Amino acid sequence: MKTKTEMTPEQLLFAIFCIESLADNLKTTGDKIYKMLTFDSDILDSYIVPNYDALHTQGKEYIIREIKEIMQERGVLK
Repeated sequence: MKTKTEMTPEQLLFAIFCIESLADNLKTTGDKIYKMLTFDSDILDSYIVPNYDALHTQGKEYIIREIKEIMQERGVLK
Protein backbone atom coordinates (compact mmCIF):
# COMPACT_ATOMS: atom_id res chain seq x y z
CA MET A 1 0.00 0.00 0.00
CA LYS A 2 1.14 3.53 -0.69
CA THR A 3 -0.17 4.80 2.64
CA LYS A 4 2.21 6.88 4.75
CA THR A 5 0.48 5.91 7.99
CA GLU A 6 1.69 2.94 9.99
CA MET A 7 -1.22 0.55 10.46
CA THR A 8 -1.92 -2.23 12.88
CA PRO A 9 -3.02 -5.54 11.35
CA GLU A 10 -6.60 -4.70 12.39
CA GLN A 11 -6.44 -1.29 10.70
CA LEU A 12 -5.04 -2.88 7.54
CA LEU A 13 -7.88 -5.40 7.42
CA PHE A 14 -10.37 -2.58 8.01
CA ALA A 15 -8.82 -0.48 5.21
CA ILE A 16 -9.16 -3.44 2.85
CA PHE A 17 -12.76 -3.94 3.99
CA CYS A 18 -13.51 -0.26 3.26
CA ILE A 19 -11.87 -0.37 -0.17
CA GLU A 20 -13.64 -3.55 -1.24
CA SER A 21 -17.00 -2.44 0.20
CA LEU A 22 -16.77 0.86 -1.69
CA ALA A 23 -15.77 -0.97 -4.86
CA ASP A 24 -18.82 -3.22 -4.58
CA ASN A 25 -21.08 -0.26 -3.82
CA LEU A 26 -19.75 1.83 -6.71
CA LYS A 27 -19.56 -1.14 -9.13
CA THR A 28 -15.85 -0.70 -9.76
CA THR A 29 -12.57 -2.34 -8.80
CA GLY A 30 -10.71 -2.23 -5.53
CA ASP A 31 -7.66 -0.95 -7.41
CA LYS A 32 -9.60 2.09 -8.62
CA ILE A 33 -10.95 2.83 -5.13
CA TYR A 34 -7.49 2.42 -3.60
CA LYS A 35 -6.11 4.93 -6.12
CA MET A 36 -8.92 7.38 -5.30
CA LEU A 37 -8.26 7.06 -1.55
CA THR A 38 -4.47 7.38 -1.78
CA PHE A 39 -3.17 8.91 -5.00
CA ASP A 40 -6.13 11.17 -5.82
CA SER A 41 -6.70 12.17 -2.18
CA ASP A 42 -5.34 11.31 1.24
CA ILE A 43 -8.59 9.90 2.62
CA LEU A 44 -7.03 6.61 3.66
CA ASP A 45 -4.31 8.34 5.71
CA SER A 46 -6.29 11.35 6.89
CA TYR A 47 -9.70 9.81 7.62
CA ILE A 48 -10.04 6.03 7.49
CA VAL A 49 -6.97 5.00 9.50
CA PRO A 50 -7.11 7.82 12.10
CA ASN A 51 -10.83 7.17 12.68
CA TYR A 52 -10.54 3.40 12.81
CA ASP A 53 -11.59 3.17 16.47
CA ALA A 54 -14.90 4.90 15.82
CA LEU A 55 -15.57 3.71 12.26
CA HIS A 56 -15.03 0.00 12.78
CA THR A 57 -17.86 -0.07 15.33
CA GLN A 58 -20.36 1.15 12.71
CA GLY A 59 -22.35 -0.81 10.15
CA LYS A 60 -21.17 -1.30 6.59
CA GLU A 61 -23.78 1.04 5.08
CA TYR A 62 -22.81 3.86 7.47
CA ILE A 63 -19.10 3.43 6.71
CA ILE A 64 -19.71 3.46 2.94
CA ARG A 65 -21.96 6.53 3.20
CA GLU A 66 -19.41 8.43 5.32
CA ILE A 67 -16.48 7.68 3.04
CA LYS A 68 -18.49 8.51 -0.10
CA GLU A 69 -19.44 11.90 1.40
CA ILE A 70 -15.79 12.67 2.09
CA MET A 71 -14.83 11.54 -1.41
CA GLN A 72 -17.43 13.92 -2.84
CA GLU A 73 -16.26 16.79 -0.62
CA ARG A 74 -12.68 16.25 -1.78
CA GLY A 75 -13.65 15.99 -5.43
CA VAL A 76 -12.64 12.39 -6.08
CA LEU A 77 -16.22 11.19 -6.49
CA LYS A 78 -18.91 12.96 -8.47
